[in-house]
Amino acid sequence: MKKNLPILLALAALVVFGLVRYEHFGSAYNITSFWRYNSMFALISIGMAFVIITGGIDLSVGTVAALASVVAALTSVYGGWVAVLAGCAAGLAVGVLNGLINTRLKILPFIVTLATSLGAHGVALLLGKNDAVSIAAESNLGNFGQGDLFGLPIPGIVALVAALAGWLALRSSRFGRHALAIGGSEEAARLMGLNVDRTLVTAYAVSGLLAGMAGVILAAQFGAGQPNEGVGWELFAISAVVLGGTLLTGGEGSVAMTIAGVLLLGLVFNLLNFENGLGFISLSAYWQSVIRGVFLLLVIVLQARVLKQRGKKRVTAPA
Repeated sequence: MKKNLPILLALAALVVFGLVRYEHFGSAYNITSFWRYNSMFALISIGMAFVIITGGIDLSVGTVAALASVVAALTSVYGGWVAVLAGCAAGLAVGVLNGLINTRLKILPFIVTLATSLGAHGVALLLGKNDAVSIAAESNLGNFGQGDLFGLPIPGIVALVAALAGWLALRSSRFGRHALAIGGSEEAARLMGLNVDRTLVTAYAVSGLLAGMAGVILAAQFGAGQPNEGVGWELFAISAVVLGGTLLTGGEGSVAMTIAGVLLLGLVFNLLNFENGLGFISLSAYWQSVIRGVFLLLVIVLQARVLKQRGKKRVTAPA
């Protein structure tokens, strides 16, 4: 809990600052809009957390989401639920492919997911013919991204359910325990008799599935599949995961704190939008990538220092 205190304090400080400075920051509209939009980033970040906990990385989540959005839009003519399932299936397929190539061919996850990222983007452009693909007018897919259930945004509910399931899986399931063990030491996990390959494939499959769901929400919110969307989403997800205290080296992480990382990054951008509205500053959307990069660099530096201090303590500890 102590190591998570800085990010929780930062979250609280941003919320207080927003409430004090901006009139409509605490409005129901801003809260629901924030929740609805950031649900996509929460989903890809949860999947990324599991991959990073195993000691891997998934650079394909952004383009996989874009591909899933196009698949969902193309299949929306058959109904909203068919589109949802098709989009999720597309993401799951890429995730399983990432896991299988990683485990069977023993290629570094960085290379594997970079290749599948390029491939997914290409397929999305081919399917969409290099343009956005509108969802069917008679389809109810739009309700999945823009509708509410019991007064709450449906995408937000989906992200909340995924976060709860991920938290329980990491804390209480065999898959979660195995993922942590593999991230700590894959060789030791194999010597313990754990099915390392199956766990790794599952982790990448979860990441792909959640990226697919994010893509479905993307298509539903904007009314069209977006083959060119998703650029930089993997950076947001990695930043959120690392901000939440998950080690890039694997073996340690938290789904709950990953969501805290998503909220922190989302709040920063939300506050910038409000500030732009006041007219004191004028920052384009491109600054979001700069801010994400700065956040990621700072946290990586801090993690490196923490790991270095841990190593010194182990060396100096009495035998």
